[in-house]
Amino acid sequence: MNLAPGAWKYALVPLLAAPFAFVFSVTASVVALALGVGTLAFFRDPERTPPPTGVVAPADGTVSVLREEGDRVRLGTFMNVWHVHVVRAPFAGTVTDVEHIPGANKPAFSKDSDRNERVHVRFGTDPDSARNRLPTDSEATVTFIAGAFARRIHPYHDSGATLERGDRLGHIAFGSRVDVLFPPAVDIDDIAVTPGDSMTAGETVILDEGPLEEADVPGA
Repeated sequence: MNLAPGAWKYALVPLLAAPFAFVFSVTASVVALALGVGTLAFFRDPERTPPPTGVVAPADGTVSVLREEGDRVRLGTFMNVWHVHVVRAPFAGTVTDVEHIPGANKPAFSKDSDRNERVHVRFGTDPDSARNRLPTDSEATVTFIAGAFARRIHPYHDSGATLERGDRLGHIAFGSRVDVLFPPAVDIDDIAVTPGDSMTAGETVILDEGPLEEADVPGA
């Protein structure tokens, strides 16, 4: 099983403590072992295969936010404890900026989470990739949002990194919320999912027949 970076750092202490705890209490030993194994499960990192076209979900979880913000559309995904917490690139493009913003650690499903600690990863979408289903040479943002217990956000890439759809973008230790802020040309009616829908990172299409002109498609 593939694991996200940092998994053993969190899991090693309870796993090492389990045999020693057995001397004092079977229950304590079992709890420590379960805590270590559960921690490794939080950091599991399975392979994913993106579909042929379309913008894909950045995270496993449930659609918790879908709204218009001025001329932009925001789609938020809430990750629960059983979801994979590795975040993936929704579209092909180049990372133009990675910005960390300190903030609170409110529950990710609450309205107050909009003021939580976060990391914005901004993309210039690939003008040569018709698979994106986005306007060419436009900017979109993926935002990692910390929650009540998720206080470690780990982006994997710096400015200048070139990614394909579904590539690993980073992870949030113990989950939380991941948002996509689409380019202005995307309308809320273009989004292929609705609040409450379950999504799989790198595989669920969240924007398919978007504002992509035929002239942008090679061979059209």
